[in-house]
Amino acid sequence: MTREPSPDAGPPARAADLRMAGGWLAQHGLADARPTPLLARRLAVRRRAHLAAHVIPAVLIIASGLAAVSAFGDVPPRNSLSRLALAAMVAGLLLAQSLLDRWVRRVDQRAGATLSRRVAHPIQPGWRVVLGRAYAIFAVAMFAGAMALAGSALAVPDPTVRQLAVVLLIGLLGGTAILIMQLRHLLRRPVVAEDEESLTVDVIMRVEDARELSMPSVYLSLPLVLLFGSAPVWWGAAAIAYLILCMAANIVLRARTPSCATVAQRVVNA
Repeated sequence: MTREPSPDAGPPARAADLRMAGGWLAQHGLADARPTPLLARRLAVRRRAHLAAHVIPAVLIIASGLAAVSAFGDVPPRNSLSRLALAAMVAGLLLAQSLLDRWVRRVDQRAGATLSRRVAHPIQPGWRVVLGRAYAIFAVAMFAGAMALAGSALAVPDPTVRQLAVVLLIGLLGGTAILIMQLRHLLRRPVVAEDEESLTVDVIMRVEDARELSMPSVYLSLPLVLLFGSAPVWWGAAAIAYLILCMAANIVLRARTPSCATVAQRVVNA
């Protein structure tokens, strides 16, 4: 982090990006490290990618809500068309996520090509390092709980509730596919580091991104948006209990697991 990038590293980083990079380093216990233009550009691209990545599940939730509106009508062909449209929207969002991940990967590849040297033994952290066993179990449990809610709604005799449950299943499976794509990109993203300090920064970013992905808003939002108020009382109580348990488990995880900087330091020391 103390070295300057090569002359072909690209356009100079903005002063605001450098200040934000310095704040990011201090926030993660690296206040002694000097923010380089390379780090400032990577963090700036990361912020833009995060913003776009937050828009994608929001669009999925809105599209699912619009598809659910047709469930209250009495025209079966319209119901089928709305579900097909939702499936097409999911495919489009998957393509958008793929293009977004490709853009970030290219930025990292170009950044790595400008380094004066690469770390002697490059580390490509696996899921156990990047996500961690506890966060992986939490994400799987969230998915299982959301699918159980959708499956229980399918068993309700009310045809409207069952149609809403089908929309919920499409949305949940689409959100899961997008999440898997993001995790795959995160694990395959090239390591951009030329010394121990920059390697620590690279791992911190990976762990931070993975932990953010482990709390997918689709699993928490879709059941309540689509079925709350239409399904039986017992289903609404189960959905609220699911939401409370997920939020409580997330708080406990963040309080009891090591920080991203600690995990990164352990990886580098190992």
